[in-house]
Amino acid sequence: MDTLRSFQLLSLFFLVFTFSASVFAFNMPRLGTQRKTTQHEPQTTSSISNLEDLKTYYYTQTLDHFNYRPDSYTTFKQRYVINSRYWGGANASAPIFAYLGAEESLDDDLPIIGFLSDNAPRFKALQVYIEHRYYGKSVPFGSMEAALKNESIRGYFNSVQAIADYAAVLLHIKKKLSAENSPVIVIGGSYGGMLASWFRLKYPHIALGAVAASAPILYFDTIAPQAGYYSIVTKDFKETSESCYEIIRESWAEIDRFASKPHGLEALGKRFNTCNRLNGSVDLKNYLESIYSEAAQYNHPPTYPLSVLCSAIDGASVGSDTLGRIYAGVVAYMGNHTCYDMEFFNRPTETHEGWNWQTCSEMVMPIGHGSKDSMFPSAPFNLNKFINECKSLYGVMPQPHWVTTYYGGQDLKLALHRFGSNIIFSNGLRDPYSGGGVLENISESILAVTTVNGSHCLDILVAKPSDPQWLVMQRKTEVKIIEKWIANYHDDLLSFK
Repeated sequence: MDTLRSFQLLSLFFLVFTFSASVFAFNMPRLGTQRKTTQHEPQTTSSISNLEDLKTYYYTQTLDHFNYRPDSYTTFKQRYVINSRYWGGANASAPIFAYLGAEESLDDDLPIIGFLSDNAPRFKALQVYIEHRYYGKSVPFGSMEAALKNESIRGYFNSVQAIADYAAVLLHIKKKLSAENSPVIVIGGSYGGMLASWFRLKYPHIALGAVAASAPILYFDTIAPQAGYYSIVTKDFKETSESCYEIIRESWAEIDRFASKPHGLEALGKRFNTCNRLNGSVDLKNYLESIYSEAAQYNHPPTYPLSVLCSAIDGASVGSDTLGRIYAGVVAYMGNHTCYDMEFFNRPTETHEGWNWQTCSEMVMPIGHGSKDSMFPSAPFNLNKFINECKSLYGVMPQPHWVTTYYGGQDLKLALHRFGSNIIFSNGLRDPYSGGGVLENISESILAVTTVNGSHCLDILVAKPSDPQWLVMQRKTEVKIIEKWIANYHDDLLSFK
């Protein structure tokens, strides 16, 4: 009996402290400035040359900004990077562009984020990139794994502490450079875009303005419809190819039918050349759902991966059945491999593990499949099931109302049109997360900049000669808005000082 009891306790330990998404029941669409399938591709020459001007520093950061217990004064090293090549200097009150890191290492962002480096010469701006706590080289107590396994330490892993970190780092930099009069523009994309907008609202004495790219700040507390994300994915596919949309819509039942046959899962694995045996048809369906979502969300020019995927499905060899066409899409999108890993999108990377915790604590985004006008099977978001899953993983209750309680969101226009200022909410309307974005102007200086054909975070990525004209114009619009903010600031600086 004692042996059985010990085994049960050991099993429970591994259940609670296993942070692989394979045990996480919800196949949530990822955030982030770039798609997972291109994260390790070589960067363009222009972005690599820009890296030579970067200098890395570490700020001694406070673990807990909001308590006065002895352990609150524990510190860790937070990484930030500066590019001063174009800065006009403190005497000229030249601006500071600050990129607020999100749920990944700065090493992933630096080669691809171009809004700062592309516009720094025009503004004579200092470029600052700050890493989010618990990611990259800014992890308290050494490693993400150690931090997440310690329930006392992981409690400090949240957005509120993160934006307080950014405030401390920016004040440190301004003091160090005697740049107290240099206006700060914070920039972020996706979750980082949410942080940028919230930072402007919470720390207006530090940030003059914010560029919040593809920031779904309304995807909390049932403000945006839970089916909005996947309805836009469906719309994107339908607009790209009606036949592609129909094949995908019909494929789910065909996958289940095929899997239900004797030795069906084994045969299904062979049809899709899976690296490991399928445990159920859901393994394949989750993998395909991730591909379709990512293709729509990051449908960037000039390659337009969604079009590549649909062209392969539509153009499969004559006589191909539904599963054959779907597999052709997988190969076209993922590349030609010896086999396909069904856990590719769920590998326990630092980003995946960290975002699982953030989702299970405060970033509760109720995203589900609708029952109408969707190419996906109906699968509404189940909050009770989500709460139970998170409790089993981390032993804590998610706080689905905390984001709107602390930052706001309900009746946003009514709340902010006389209170807030100087925020750009930029969205591409083909981005599924635009369903939770701010798509209308809130006031004369809280502005929505949208593009019909835009995708996730596209406007803050490195500019390329091949960029379409609508993207060039979007960036020009954002730059003109920032120029106005800074001009007004300098006028005020002369008037008040």
